[in-house]
Amino acid sequence: MAAAEQHHIMDTPKFDKPVKLAIVVSPYYKDIADNMVAGAKAEAEKAGATVEIINVPGALEIPPAIRIAYRQSNFDGFVALGCIIRGETTHYDTVCNDSSHGLMLLGLQGANIGNGILTVENRSQAEVRADPKDQNKGGGAAAAALHLIALQRKYGASNSGIGFLPRPSDDDDESFQIA
Repeated sequence: MAAAEQHHIMDTPKFDKPVKLAIVVSPYYKDIADNMVAGAKAEAEKAGATVEIINVPGALEIPPAIRIAYRQSNFDGFVALGCIIRGETTHYDTVCNDSSHGLMLLGLQGANIGNGILTVENRSQAEVRADPKDQNKGGGAAAAALHLIALQRKYGASNSGIGFLPRPSDDDDESFQIA
């Protein structure tokens, strides 16, 4: 098999306040899932994040589980981990598309999600991608979630300086000022 194309990997973000990640994983292919979780945990550890593992039966259950935790818990971000291997039916396409679409919708609603759901043609592709010493897609998904958390903390923390300032004193000529 040809080696993976080289690509740039951003440095792990640094945080001044604690980060809490939920790793939502489908252990349908347990050995692959375990490798991905190991990679994600190692990446979270580099950032000083704490991790909670949430297991669900399959990839289709990952987005609803994240939605429940996003709405009802205090996680800063989520790492979605699973593996979908093409089979003999179109079920593969449904699971790939619906799990990805569900994660994207949650992300657009503000959830910080790193998508590490593998969509592969065969088991050997999955093994290479899941291996923390090889392509480490679990670590990459955790890094993506951490980068989104960092962006949210940078740009979503303060509203100061946005909008209208209080009405100036009577000595000023203008009736309002824009910040």
